[in-house]
Amino acid sequence: MPKMRAVGLERYLPIEHEDSLMDLVLDKPVAGGRDLLVRVKAVSVNPVDVKVRAPKRKERVESPPRVLGWDVAGVVEAVGPECALFEPGDEVYYAGSLFRPGGNSEFHLVDERIAGRKPKTLDFAEAAALPLTAITAWESLFDRLGIAQDRGVNDGRTLLVIGSSGGVGSIATQLASAAGLTVIGTASREESARFARKHGAAHTISHFEPFVPQLQALGLPSVDLILCLNDTAQHWDQMAEAIAPQGSICSIVETDERIDLTKLKNKSVTFAWETMFTRSIYQTADMIEQHRLLNEVARRVDAGELRTTLTKRLSPINASTLKQAHALVESGRTIGKIVVESF
Repeated sequence: MPKMRAVGLERYLPIEHEDSLMDLVLDKPVAGGRDLLVRVKAVSVNPVDVKVRAPKRKERVESPPRVLGWDVAGVVEAVGPECALFEPGDEVYYAGSLFRPGGNSEFHLVDERIAGRKPKTLDFAEAAALPLTAITAWESLFDRLGIAQDRGVNDGRTLLVIGSSGGVGSIATQLASAAGLTVIGTASREESARFARKHGAAHTISHFEPFVPQLQALGLPSVDLILCLNDTAQHWDQMAEAIAPQGSICSIVETDERIDLTKLKNKSVTFAWETMFTRSIYQTADMIEQHRLLNEVARRVDAGELRTTLTKRLSPINASTLKQAHALVESGRTIGKIVVESF
């Protein structure tokens, strides 16, 4: 059977451990059903990669080894017999599924309904920086928070993005400002504040200081909407205080701590979670919405309306380089996205 190179793990270890990620040789997969077989050109490393790879409370051993990686750009090598959206030779980008092998491999299988056509104006590394963050930002804003895409509808409305300089934040800020919202981004240092303003934030505040006094200094007694991309439990009380009556909050950051939803009751505030893997995990009837979403993101990129947030390239795709990328993401001080390209 044909083989391929990949990077994976057998045990969940600190990134400094020599076996935290390992170079592997695995069987090359075969496309069936609605799967695309993609020749991987570039992959991005996200907080989800770090969380999945991190040590677990109860030791687990993966046999066969587990391959991570949930941001891919590449070229369709082959298509399954039920495919209708792509053909061999098409350039694609996507985030894949948590419950299938990841994209840190020379060849990768993905359901065509969650893949999009790569933006023509971007190279593979620039494109690989986009899928997971773009899907998460899009679904958070337009599906969970119910923001209209018509600029006129959103005039005068405000959105607070907590963690605005990260991968999701820098896409969400662009999308929200393009939709006519006034975006206030939080940042931990001036470098990240500048990055947020560069991508569309009208104002920035510190997420290490109380929100309301900083908002009041901007002439804002509250905000209509909040997107939390950083430590839900830590910021919960601040969000509950800053949100306007009948406002909405969406978070993408899970927590083991209890959060008091009753703090939102008197204001009749809506709270929603966002996980971009929901559609692929549950094989929902609307899975194809991610295909359409990614195609629209590509259209906006090619039209100059949306920018990739790639800030660092590493090469080649192997265990050593991916360890470096994991360590950078794990530091919590990255701005934008880190991409690893070329086997």
